[in-house]
Amino acid sequence: MKENTQIGRTNEDVYAHTSINTGTLERAQQETLTPRINEDQASKTSKYGWAFASLETGFIVIGMLFILLIMPRTLHGDATYRYQYISQFLHQGIVQSVQNKYSLIGPIFSLPLLYIGEKLGKPVDWILLYNYIVFAISLLATYLLCKDRLDRGLLRKFFLLMITASMFAAHLASYYGEVFTAVCVGFGIMAALIRFTSLGGWIVIVLGVANTPATLVAFGLVVLKRILDKKRLRYALAIIAAAILVLGESWIRRGSPFASGYDNDAGYHTFMPYSGLPGFSYPFFFGLLSIFFSFGKGLIFFTPGLFLPIGKTLKMWRDKYALNMYQVYTLWICFVIGLVIIYSRWWSWYGGRYWGPRFFLFASIPASFALAVRLHNKETHLAINIFTAVVLALSSWVGICAVLFQSYVYLPTCAQNNYALEAACHYIPEYSVLWSPFVTHPHLQLRQELFLAYSLIVFIYFMFPLLFKIYQQARPLIVSFVKANINIREWSI
Repeated sequence: MKENTQIGRTNEDVYAHTSINTGTLERAQQETLTPRINEDQASKTSKYGWAFASLETGFIVIGMLFILLIMPRTLHGDATYRYQYISQFLHQGIVQSVQNKYSLIGPIFSLPLLYIGEKLGKPVDWILLYNYIVFAISLLATYLLCKDRLDRGLLRKFFLLMITASMFAAHLASYYGEVFTAVCVGFGIMAALIRFTSLGGWIVIVLGVANTPATLVAFGLVVLKRILDKKRLRYALAIIAAAILVLGESWIRRGSPFASGYDNDAGYHTFMPYSGLPGFSYPFFFGLLSIFFSFGKGLIFFTPGLFLPIGKTLKMWRDKYALNMYQVYTLWICFVIGLVIIYSRWWSWYGGRYWGPRFFLFASIPASFALAVRLHNKETHLAINIFTAVVLALSSWVGICAVLFQSYVYLPTCAQNNYALEAACHYIPEYSVLWSPFVTHPHLQLRQELFLAYSLIVFIYFMFPLLFKIYQQARPLIVSFVKANINIREWSI
């Protein structure tokens, strides 16, 4: 059954699509023969669509309020240094030192919050709102930009899954730099593929990459893919601009364009054979295995949506929506691959004592989108629907743990005796931030129990239609198997 191709598009987009892509005579005949079906679908959509739109919008607002009100915000680890740098910048300007490891490009946009916080006598409390505000503004801006270029129901599912079924919530409670980089690159790529916002999108991406210089490698893959797709070398200007920003900041703040601030940066020496070595000293093969499969940091557990097959679906949607999400998604995946390549050799591939795979927050964007596509698309095979149900369950648990169970609260073993047993929190299920709650049985306060109830409601909202579809697809197969292989009449007590 052919879906209405005008959903989520403006009149101008539809007119342009009709005039340019009229298609073959066969397609025109098919559209002529099935107008009644499309009218019936549109009628049903208009009849119930407002209810689902209102419900999903309500879920998004409630989820953001929960994250704002119940999550404990703390300034710890690298976030403490970032706060010191931006506070120093506010009061003293640029202070040159080779010890300045972390970029000011992302934190500099938090200066208004710091200024207000200092006037009110609560600078830390205000600065800890920064990542939350960046994330919220990114969702709003992306919706306003794409609401007439994509199905709005798909966008709502995408946003709701990022809030309730991804790692993002855990990253909104501190002042680390991964949120700024992830949303600038992720949503910037969407803007870059829209004609009238293309330049702005690339500027936002460059800022996000410069905020985390290690992502230059990942950005290089994105630019290379774009050059090969469009056969235009001008996209190389983006990677050049990002490199200039990185080198320029190093020159201004550290005295040399090649001073990264990470010289001899290393962790504690433990029983792990490659611990205590500085820089990119970790064996690539072991880093690759750990990044994907370790119980406490592995992408297969924290971003399972990455492994959902959606390529064919997105290709079929290329003519359906004004924004080519197949191109967007492939660029997202290129960036993820680049992150895996660069961080597999970094001594702290796990991102330190932090909830989940810290350096791979960006992966939550394509993972959430892939899950949204699978939940939104009604024409899917049984095996993929079953796989989607498993991914949804695991992703929802990730979202619950991100809000309710933080590693630096519940797993003190990770840091004892100069992190002697830190690897246990990376590789042993019982010490993983995803599975340790079943061991520690943490007590939940009332507001946390309310969030848990909310998360379960959202999970059921997504899961129930999926299970019903699985039942419809599996029932005839089960019945035919039973009839062919099991003769009840031959059974006896």
